[in-house]
Amino acid sequence: MSTTVHLIDDDESFLRSMTRRLGGHGYRVASYSSVAEFLLRPDPEDPGCVLTDLQMPRRDGFELQEILAASTNPLPVVFITGKGDIPTSVRAMRGGAEDFLTKRVQTSELISAIDRALARNKQERAARLQRATARQTIERLSARELQMLLGIVTGMQNKEMAEEYEMSERTVKYYRTMLTRRLDIYAAVDLVRLVQDAGISIKELKSMADAAPPGPLHEE
Repeated sequence: MSTTVHLIDDDESFLRSMTRRLGGHGYRVASYSSVAEFLLRPDPEDPGCVLTDLQMPRRDGFELQEILAASTNPLPVVFITGKGDIPTSVRAMRGGAEDFLTKRVQTSELISAIDRALARNKQERAARLQRATARQTIERLSARELQMLLGIVTGMQNKEMAEEYEMSERTVKYYRTMLTRRLDIYAAVDLVRLVQDAGISIKELKSMADAAPPGPLHEE
């Protein structure tokens, strides 16, 4: 997937000049004259960042910032505007903007902001991939394995899990072994980290274990 700087401004002359300016520094640039046009782009999940004007007809830069924050691919935003003040810049930064610049910004400062935004996007995409992978791994576990995982991350001993799930301690040990072998994770702290990486709460993990078909109980 190509990394793209998405440039949004309703000033056509600014779009053309800025596209040339950024292209001359080696960036792949896609330009749009409105937020609506940007939202119809064919590659909404690709990496990159957004360089956008603040004041535009219909949807402005702040509305775009909110839309991106709620999307599956929340590209970092750099505002570049002809009109800005301290309250406006504070609002932008509180909303998660990477930077808030004026259109007379020095090229070095602009490039620095874009590079930070692209680096941030790369880190955030990696974190989302790690979370999705960890969640998928846990979602593939059987009900018994989920019970063992829940017991381990909540600090239960084998005897406590045996009482909780109405099975013998030998059976608990069997399912714990099945869990660790399947995940290839053998330390409790690493199992806890897997659940944290997946963004799964204890409450959600319990719900997953309760909802999964338990299957026949293996008795040792």
